[in-house]
Amino acid sequence: MTVREDRPLTTAATDAPLTPPDAQKFSDPDWTAKGERRASVRLKQLETLWINTGTLCNIECRNCYILSSPTNDDLAYISAREAAAFLDEAEALGTREIGFTGGEPFMNPDFLDMLEDALARGFEVLVLTNAMQPMQRPRIKARFLELQKRLGQKLTVRVSLDHHSAELHDVERGEGSFEIALKGIDWLSENGFQLAIAGRVSLYESDDEGRTAYARLIARNGWALEPNDPKQLVLFPEMDEASDTPEITVDCWNILKLSPDAMMCASSRMVVKRRGASAPVVLPCTLLPFDENFEMGATLAEAAKADGGMFDTGAVKLCHPHCSKFCVLGGGSCS
Repeated sequence: MTVREDRPLTTAATDAPLTPPDAQKFSDPDWTAKGERRASVRLKQLETLWINTGTLCNIECRNCYILSSPTNDDLAYISAREAAAFLDEAEALGTREIGFTGGEPFMNPDFLDMLEDALARGFEVLVLTNAMQPMQRPRIKARFLELQKRLGQKLTVRVSLDHHSAELHDVERGEGSFEIALKGIDWLSENGFQLAIAGRVSLYESDDEGRTAYARLIARNGWALEPNDPKQLVLFPEMDEASDTPEITVDCWNILKLSPDAMMCASSRMVVKRRGASAPVVLPCTLLPFDENFEMGATLAEAAKADGGMFDTGAVKLCHPHCSKFCVLGGGSCS
């Protein structure tokens, strides 16, 4: 991941300068900078397969970890045909859930075909969206609603609403974006879609304070959401590569009283198609879309046998700051 050069490195909440990380950290797949054995995670069961529809987005968020924007096509649109091959594999593996993320999925011209394919196969499906103009186009809304009525029993739409206030949400996503997103959520709620909201943890408030404030917003708008359910209101830890974070060693599992099986890469994989590539590739999770060192193969079968580099017969070595900050210490999971 790179950082935009048009702004200083700061925290989202305070605009305070960030501390540069130790360059020696996360540089060796097997050993930490202190010479300790690095932790790794094996795939226990492929519960969730993420399909990245492309990095193009209708907006450019201030701290987007994947740098989505109206011009960034570093991850190209994946086609419905390409996605179907991975759905075939996932079906054979007994995968429970398909997640669609971007960019903004509704900008991919094949997205609704992919969505219909996944729903028709009986998968649980999670769609991540900003619920703004791409989703709100009349032609798109009409087909999306038809799919929801016909196949939507296992469909959940999770809307990114970074903060419960327009002021702070719009700092991240642009002036007026909060009201446009609320309009989209209203439409989803009024039409019976199963909803979830994704917000961001900030230094302004505790988790409990954030949930209480979101609860007021949810009640005021009449959305069918339970803010105390972490699946219906997901508050993600912040992600940045410029602030320091500890490396995760094999001893950390006992120290932190955590199981590697609880990590996202124990149950998830993501498919991306790089710009100019002839075919998509499989990555361990949604957080490492650009690091080619984490590529596991062109199929799920190849990914299961990945060996060498960042992997050891399919085990993911936690050799990235996001592994520490978001997953292990932050307790985050995109599923």
